[in-house]
Amino acid sequence: GRVSVRSALAGSLNVPAVRTLLLVGVEPFRDRLWDTGYRGLVEDGDYYGFSLALGSAEVSLLEQADAYRSLANGGRWSPLRLTADAPHVAARPVTTPAAAWIVADMMADPNARAATFGLDSALRLPFWTAVKTGTSKGMRDNWCVGFSRRYTVAVWVGNVEGDPMRAVSGTSGAAPVWRDVMLALGRDDDRGPPMPAGVERRRIAFADAIEQPRIEYFLRGTGQSLIAAAPATARRARIVNPASGSVYAIDPDIPADRQRLAIETTGDVRAHHVFLDNRDLGPAAQQLLFFAPPGRHRLRLVDAAGRAADQVIVTIR
Repeated sequence: GRVSVRSALAGSLNVPAVRTLLLVGVEPFRDRLWDTGYRGLVEDGDYYGFSLALGSAEVSLLEQADAYRSLANGGRWSPLRLTADAPHVAARPVTTPAAAWIVADMMADPNARAATFGLDSALRLPFWTAVKTGTSKGMRDNWCVGFSRRYTVAVWVGNVEGDPMRAVSGTSGAAPVWRDVMLALGRDDDRGPPMPAGVERRRIAFADAIEQPRIEYFLRGTGQSLIAAAPATARRARIVNPASGSVYAIDPDIPADRQRLAIETTGDVRAHHVFLDNRDLGPAAQQLLFFAPPGRHRLRLVDAAGRAADQVIVTIR
């Protein structure tokens, strides 16, 4: 169901993460990670696919720490200096101070993560901290990375041999260690970092009451007071099923006409047609089904002027 970005990020919800990557695109996301110091991402975006949002790539603990440190530093990144005589490299912006502040505020919100982690988890400290946990593919690693006003702490828990761990997550494995280290460093400023220019403060309410009214923060000029889903006719015409990047396997024991895939669209598509590769499947407003031979195929949503409003790529095996 619907959920706010604050609750999705703070609660480590997987489906919204993948949905966001679908909207942004894997290649631009991979490039942004590379720009933020993740130098292990040597392949292009297609190699990782949408699982990149869920921990499928190889990263190091130092890369994690440095990326979170850039959020703590207002969106400015520089290589870590591990010794006093290491050369100093000037920090460069990887995102805006406003965006970094809003993300940190969400990661520091105990109420936003309560549905996933509870109100009294190891992530809650007696002073301001922004923190996230994570688990890599196959349960091989779990992480807890966070920062206060003065310190960034990154913790990895796993087996050196790379074997999966049983019944150990970022919350139960790495988070207690992270908490102990943060407490040992000493009490920090109870208040969070000051709000930078470019952030807009609004009191918001949800039209369908999916979450309680609250104060929310937006990039200046994007603020809203009432959060509501747009009517279907006001939404951008696009294909919502199948999702781009989907892979389907043909079952040789089932008749082909029983394995047709349904096409679902949203928005005002009354003047649109759907094309499978170069074949017109019919008006998008109708219930459309298709079957395609093995291979890579393109579905396009085309308006009356012949312009592609949306397209998805699917693979049939």
